[in-house]
Amino acid sequence: MKGKEHILYSEEAIKERVGEMGKAIDAYYNGKEVLVIGLLRGSFVFCSDLVRAMESKMEIDFMTTSSYEDEFSSSGDVKLFSDLRADVKGRDVLIVDDIIDTGHTLETVVKSIRALEPASVKTAVMLDKPSRREVDFSADFTGFTIDDVFIVGYGLNYGPYYRNKPYIYTYED
Repeated sequence: MKGKEHILYSEEAIKERVGEMGKAIDAYYNGKEVLVIGLLRGSFVFCSDLVRAMESKMEIDFMTTSSYEDEFSSSGDVKLFSDLRADVKGRDVLIVDDIIDTGHTLETVVKSIRALEPASVKTAVMLDKPSRREVDFSADFTGFTIDDVFIVGYGLNYGPYYRNKPYIYTYED
């Protein structure tokens, strides 16, 4: 990508917000055990930080999903590439993703999980782009709401790169 990096959320701001989210999620579950399901690959950094910010008893599992046929925008066609190892039936489930934009991925995953008869399903995302929403779906816990800008870092990629950046940024022309 061309241009100068423009940091939208610093490493410190992310850490503070994730800590707040962890406390809010713990308060919501109020001592219940939680099955946390991270959506790979984008959520792995956020999910790792979020579960470490939580005190709830939890099991952690992952699903691999994809809806991005190119590096910039969702195709709306969500593919689920891996099954869960954990038993979902009768459990409180928290699905963790890096970003909700069109809403197709989370909507599809939540429907898939609900078919497994959990006690409850909630969602947590680091970023929300409501201006891109194509379905009537909102996350239950959100880190930051952002405008429709292309962002990378903190698990979000450009091609196969930049997931390792500890902050979230875009590029200035």
